[in-house]
Amino acid sequence: MRPPTGPPVRVGLFGLLGSGNLGNDGSMEAVLAYLRQDHPEATVDAMCGGPEVVRLRHRLPATRLHWYRGEYRTASRAGAVVGKGLGKLVDAVRTAAWVRRHDVVIVPGMGVLEATLPLRPWGFPYALFLLCASGRLFGTRVALVGVGAAPIGNRATRALVRRSARLAAYRSYRDAQSRDALRAMGVDTARDEVHPDLAFALPTPPSPAPSGTPGPVCVGVMAFHGGDDDRARAEEIHRRYLDGTTRFVRALVEDGRPVRLLTGDEVDREVVAAILDAVDSPLVTAAETASLDDLMKEMAAADAVVATRYHNLVCALKVGVPTLALSYAAKSDALMDRMGLGAYCHPAREVDADRLLDAFRELEKHAAELRRTLAERNLTVARQLEQQFTVLTAAVFPKTGRAHAHVHALRETP
Repeated sequence: MRPPTGPPVRVGLFGLLGSGNLGNDGSMEAVLAYLRQDHPEATVDAMCGGPEVVRLRHRLPATRLHWYRGEYRTASRAGAVVGKGLGKLVDAVRTAAWVRRHDVVIVPGMGVLEATLPLRPWGFPYALFLLCASGRLFGTRVALVGVGAAPIGNRATRALVRRSARLAAYRSYRDAQSRDALRAMGVDTARDEVHPDLAFALPTPPSPAPSGTPGPVCVGVMAFHGGDDDRARAEEIHRRYLDGTTRFVRALVEDGRPVRLLTGDEVDREVVAAILDAVDSPLVTAAETASLDDLMKEMAAADAVVATRYHNLVCALKVGVPTLALSYAAKSDALMDRMGLGAYCHPAREVDADRLLDAFRELEKHAAELRRTLAERNLTVARQLEQQFTVLTAAVFPKTGRAHAHVHALRETP
């Protein structure tokens, strides 16, 4: 392999990174590991939602995604409305200037092309459009890598997402449903590929030594209020989810099972607090997790996992623990099906504690078989993600140095 020639490749990472969502940050960590291994000569920085966290935790230069700091708060006063409006204009200039300084910008994973959770078109969808339009204008290759997509009801959001996807230089998806959703929006996806979620590329923590005593049941909770089209019923959906999940935890405790509550975003802590208050038992404890690695370590010690957030499911499946999904979107069902556990999904919008408990007992009955299935599926997923990074290098990196080696490897792959 000959050494790289010319100036180092300038790579930017873009998204709601460092903002408290562990799944988003896990996707970024997977891409950072790829860059450090395969493109060590690259200079890397980020434009993100939580620049302070990204600077501290990952030692990367980081720029704030939005000029107006109250972007994701409801604007009820005239000053806030003016601030948001002015911010859209300022962000157009800021984003263009940032993009222009890079050769490649990667949007690492995340559900950036979906609205399965409440979303305003002039928030992140607008920011993504500015990124992709600036990339096309200045010749910077924008790569949407392993992203999630879904049908979008809001016309403005759908238009921004469709235009952003068309302007990107490279697209890949974390499941086939995402690619199908973009195709249905009018995007030509004939050359786009589907690969497993980027978080599966993170290191798997070692399993703890057997203790001889039953492990806990990890229950991953979520501040779930439905999707973007459920705003009118958001509180009703949340109450039903919280009540059903609380009843399920109480039933486990009545059976003498220790329960470990997990989150995937800062906003989920209110749900943990509500369950702890309602189920006053020493058998119920809450974990403090700051990364997907922390989540995986908790789950590796569990007998089983019941989880809602998508990346809680990813972590549980990656460490090979029998998992039951409280599914709130097609992406959860697709993930469970990919990993051989498609039969173990329960709707998050209609959590029925009795039915959930029956499904959980069925899951535990087949635990040994499911662990073998997950071990096999994880080997396949690892190979598929190696191919994802090989294709990414060939598609968007300058054809020098290590990139040449990856192009050759791609051509040699049967």
